Amino acid sequence: MYKVLENKKISNNSYLMRVCAPMVVKNFIPGQFVIVMALEDSERIPLTIYNVDNDNVELIYQVVGASTLELSKVKDSLFSITGPLGRPSEVCKNYKDYKNRKIVYVAGGVGIAPVYSQVKFLKDKGFDIDIIYGARNKDLLLIKDKIEEVANVYYVTDDGSYGDKGLVTDMLEKNISKYDYCVAIGPVIMMKYVCDVTKKYNVDTIVSMNPIMIDGSGMCGACRCMVDGKQKFACIDGPEFDGHKIDFDLAIKRMNIYEEEEKEKYNIMRGKYE
Repeated sequence: MYKVLENKKISNNSYLMRVCAPMVVKNFIPGQFVIVMALEDSERIPLTIYNVDNDNVELIYQVVGASTLELSKVKDSLFSITGPLGRPSEVCKNYKDYKNRKIVYVAGGVGIAPVYSQVKFLKDKGFDIDIIYGARNKDLLLIKDKIEEVANVYYVTDDGSYGDKGLVTDMLEKNISKYDYCVAIGPVIMMKYVCDVTKKYNVDTIVSMNPIMIDGSGMCGACRCMVDGKQKFACIDGPEFDGHKIDFDLAIKRMNIYEEEEKEKYNIMRGKYE
């Protein structure tokens, strides 16, 4: 069991959880993730790490199904937190090789959580990073004060309630001449369209894939995706991949396989807590 220091709602359906996990903190490099279990009989949930603070791991997650709904009800302890898993961010691990590149991060929704950890790391190494951050409306924009401390932020909302009205791809294309490297983290459909823009302008692009995942060791095969025509596993080969080589249409199709079953389970879980 791991001590939970905080598990609070920070927007309509997003939560911040702080867990004491010193071994995770000791080995973490931005870009990696953990797998958590709320209870002994819970499903395993992959979550990217938002921040580390002394011995504590901070996670931001969105309640989108039964497992995350159950996680939101955790009070004092978490049954399991495993990690760090996956490969570290290419830019953070090899930051000296990127000193002369102008990098933009594009974040959508809770994708801002892993973006923050990477950009914070790079700022400490002397980088000046731009972030394009989009959400449906201003109430869904998270950790604004935190990201503004570490980057130059361009906000975009679908309804124009904060920042520019439109999509992150609109802002990216408007400023694309300033950049020669892009990192996109967020909904798969957003990353697909970001890559359409950057490919048109020949800007190298990394995406962080978030497919269905179970064990996190490459054994189950649930998180497989096609990269440059070859099968890869997000948990051990990723989560970062060359965005111009990802088969996004297949990735989207695979993510929707269990949509009906997940809805049914979510309704059962919601009834349990109401």
